[in-house]
Amino acid sequence: MRRPLGSTNLSLFPIAFGAGPIAGLMTAGDSESMFRRQLDVLARAIDGGIDWFDTAAGYGDGRSERALGRVLWELDARHRVRVATKVRLTASDLEDIPAAVERSLRESLDRLRVPRVALLQLHNSITDRRGQLPTSLAVDDVLRPGGVLDGLERVRRLGLAERIGLTGLGESRAVEQVVRTGRFHTLQLPFNALSLAFPQETDSPIGELPPVPIISLCASLGMGVFAIRVFAGGALALAPPSDYTHVTKFFTLDVYQRDLERAQSLVPQLPPGMSLPEFAVRKVLSYPGVSAAILGFGTPREIDVALRGIDCVDPDEKMSH
Repeated sequence: MRRPLGSTNLSLFPIAFGAGPIAGLMTAGDSESMFRRQLDVLARAIDGGIDWFDTAAGYGDGRSERALGRVLWELDARHRVRVATKVRLTASDLEDIPAAVERSLRESLDRLRVPRVALLQLHNSITDRRGQLPTSLAVDDVLRPGGVLDGLERVRRLGLAERIGLTGLGESRAVEQVVRTGRFHTLQLPFNALSLAFPQETDSPIGELPPVPIISLCASLGMGVFAIRVFAGGALALAPPSDYTHVTKFFTLDVYQRDLERAQSLVPQLPPGMSLPEFAVRKVLSYPGVSAAILGFGTPREIDVALRGIDCVDPDEKMSH
């Protein structure tokens, strides 16, 4: 059941817990009723075997990290799970990138109530030239001396992060150039059943990359791949768009509407007795090279549905792509 995280010495459950703004559970505020709900959902996740929790400093301006830290503390689970977070750099951070990376991570660690994270990832997309997409950095910003890679490796040496990774958004050529350095351990990449049913041949205007080539590249380099947007912002659950979808400049409402139409077209193709969310989890976890699917959850029932999706994974299908 557990899967290797690339060529690292880590293995993890095939479903990871995403604490981002789409599900909204960990970014909704700190009322006592919300805290009780967070406790219920995370307790179910851990009981179900989920042992990797993914968050970011930018999720709710730190609310996700703060809530995750509080709940894991209350559940006394910090030593039973691993936590990954991210750093997103702004224009003002580029004057001293290593200092900005360390500052952001130390603030994250305070909110998470942990001395280190299992993985620190760059949250910016990567393009040939800086600013071609919202918050995007240039390849040179990442690879030059004193750049992002140096900053991430510095916090590793300081013992604040065990491993370093990237978010796979931007331009294929730029992301692949950074990946080919072989100095990153993981990549988070938008990848779902729609990626396979409606394959794209070129980069999209919002930075989505054709996923299959880059998954193959990561596999050849021993990089772990986390699939994100597995439910396409809720479209593959036939759910209404989240509040976040109405305001984000990344995966916008137009993208959601596109994905919802495509998701609806898959319904007649579902195997008997299988729900669309279960199918979505199955397709991603059956694809070679995917270490885990990061899913956002709002209720314990949603976790149960995702776990049934794991049960639907056919080991033979995983080798057939």
